[in-house]
Amino acid sequence: MKSRKLGNQGLEVSCIGLGCMGMSFSYAPFPSESESIALLQKAVEVGITFFDTAEVYGPFSNEVLVGKALKPFRNKVKIATKFGFNIVDGKMAGVNSRPENIRKAVDGSLKRLGIECIDLLYQHRVDPNVPIEDVAGAVQDLIKEGKAKYFGLSEAGANTIRKAHAVHPVSALQSEYSLWTRQHETEIIPTIEELEIGFVPFSPLGKGFLTGAMNKDRKFEAGDIRGVIPRFSEDARVANQALIDVIAKFAELKSATNAQIALAWVLARNPMTVPIPGTTKIHRLIENNAAVEIEFTKQELLELTAASEKVKIIGSRYTEAQEAATGL
Repeated sequence: MKSRKLGNQGLEVSCIGLGCMGMSFSYAPFPSESESIALLQKAVEVGITFFDTAEVYGPFSNEVLVGKALKPFRNKVKIATKFGFNIVDGKMAGVNSRPENIRKAVDGSLKRLGIECIDLLYQHRVDPNVPIEDVAGAVQDLIKEGKAKYFGLSEAGANTIRKAHAVHPVSALQSEYSLWTRQHETEIIPTIEELEIGFVPFSPLGKGFLTGAMNKDRKFEAGDIRGVIPRFSEDARVANQALIDVIAKFAELKSATNAQIALAWVLARNPMTVPIPGTTKIHRLIENNAAVEIEFTKQELLELTAASEKVKIIGSRYTEAQEAATGL
């Protein structure tokens, strides 16, 4: 596995990371602990060095799982986690990035992960009630204390990114980005490129849709957030199949799978971009990793981008309540 830099402060990770959320949060049914540990350790074996979790995934259980699985490989991997929510009775209860809550969250994450220092510490969602300068200052203090190494933001806007970066360098921005979610290209991506901040796209496979394995008859189990997302309604899936058809043509051209084409497109957008597709299956992990070997000519990339832009995507990426509460 090749590596890439995230930001210019020294963070370097594998070209593709692993999003761990779905092993215990949002995409039920969940695999057993032993299955998840086997997958996480296989990921290390095949060259992945970048693992993404958060205190709210579970809540808490995902960090425990990741810490347990990666304990034997601590010197080989980079672990990213996130703060920024109130957690009440085991559920998210609004954003909270007050400095005292950041410190409490980080101490809890360190304990659950079984580590002394968090490699990449993200603010999970912007808190409108706390100036981002205060957030950056609190993270800077934690970095000085050795509890974190690098600072990241998630789903933040351009102005917020600039203000935070002026207080303490931001190494990475994590936001949703894929062939069917591209709103950040207008302002946010140009901003992070200007500031030399790395980009970590989550859901680069469109929560599984871009793989082509999800037809109109797919039924989502209770606990799978896709069951209520407008973009995954039966009508939307039928309409959005046009994008799958575009991807499939390039997959045939490159002797690749749809997932590999979708990931290769994300990887080709910028050399400081590291997508973090999630999976609970080892064969999908291997398939996703192979995307790093796919190279587009300049013309092929232009053609794929142009063809995908002709498809009108139906359905919003979240319900209004999900967008307001978590934006996951």
